[in-house]
Amino acid sequence: MINIIAELANGRFRLDVEGHEGHAEAGRVCAAVSAITQTALLGLEAVAQQHPDLVSVTIQQE
Repeated sequence: MINIIAELANGRFRLDVEGHEGHAEAGRVCAAVSAITQTALLGLEAVAQQHPDLVSVTIQQE
């Protein structure tokens, strides 16, 4: 099961994606979710590089 939790509050947005679907069509659902979320992050990083005075992207790893 892939769990996606989106939180919206006080002008802030948080998106947590975790889990694995584990069986459906050889992992295609998991790959699709991963590709969409990673593409969004890459797009935000590109915007931050073009407008560093307006957008900052910080990636934290555990």
